[in-house]
Amino acid sequence: DLAEESVQDALLMAIERWPRSGVPVQPGAWLLTVARRKAIDRIRRETKYQEKLALLQASHMASDDGVSAEEYLRLVFTCCHPALSPAAQVALTLRAVMGLTTAEIAAAFLCPEATIAQRIVRAKRKIVEANIPYNLPAEPEWEHRLDGVLTVLYLVFNEGYLSAGSKVVSRRNLAEEAAWLVSLLAVMAPNDPEILGLLALMRLHLARANARFDGNGELILLRDQDRRRWDRRSIADADALIERAAALRRPGRYQLQAAIAACHATADSWEATDWPQILALYERLCMYDGSPVARLNRAIALGQVYGAELALAEVDNLAESLCRYHLFHATRGELLRALGRTAEAQAADEAALELTQNPAERALLWRRLGYRMAPPNYGN
Repeated sequence: DLAEESVQDALLMAIERWPRSGVPVQPGAWLLTVARRKAIDRIRRETKYQEKLALLQASHMASDDGVSAEEYLRLVFTCCHPALSPAAQVALTLRAVMGLTTAEIAAAFLCPEATIAQRIVRAKRKIVEANIPYNLPAEPEWEHRLDGVLTVLYLVFNEGYLSAGSKVVSRRNLAEEAAWLVSLLAVMAPNDPEILGLLALMRLHLARANARFDGNGELILLRDQDRRRWDRRSIADADALIERAAALRRPGRYQLQAAIAACHATADSWEATDWPQILALYERLCMYDGSPVARLNRAIALGQVYGAELALAEVDNLAESLCRYHLFHATRGELLRALGRTAEAQAADEAALELTQNPAERALLWRRLGYRMAPPNYGN
């Protein structure tokens, strides 16, 4: 099989090159030499692949479930098979691998719960009907399937970092497991800049974990956090990952998000934050990720550089697509308050309060609205 595939590769190369460069004096010898080199390259790639698998097999999840790292990644890649739609890949992996509920996945997607439930059922049926294999893809397939896996792990991390549900504020172990799985992907593909970028992004966020809540479990915004409690070693490790990714000269959305997070993490204070640099990074990020949420974040940076009025105009342009997203309304509330439009700001905060179930976010909005009594827990 190896010989046949190598000869086919050599013939394809001949078809591409000979019309331009001419037929060699000894075409048979040329084909033999090229085929041999192709075979050697395949053997080398397979050897490296097996070495990486051995590293994964030696690693285990931090939890006591007895499942190896390789088995987890096999399941993730199976759920993210290209025979499934990208949306189905993400939803199924969140449900089958990480155990999120359908409601939590719907919150992450900003979709109705019924839509996500149907998507998961159809994805499971497709796996059975298409005989989708339970394995890790070899290198030729790797790149085609990687983006769905990174999207999954990013959403899992976000759900762990600040839960969309009403039962818990955050699930740090879930966020840490997502980061751990990305680190395993980095073992498998150490020169993939987007894997390095996502790993850096996760580590930068986790570096702030100890300063995100006060003693009563209430959320502390970035600008008010005690930066002395941030994990400087993790920040330095993340910076090194960003530099490694940048050296590969293949920019992408996760690298840019990590660079933005690094601007915040390396600033001595909120006032010392390099907002023009952050805005420039968001401008470039929107070239790779033009989603409404990315544009909302860009508008926040725009407000820090050019003022609340211009930022509010940008935010209002997103009203149709983000009307069911609580952070859209919370952002509008802050901008309106900065412009002295108090009544409109209160209405925006009330809309945000209605759309979020996370108890820490609800408590924050409740305080912002100036209510003295305890916020009702509509999620229970």
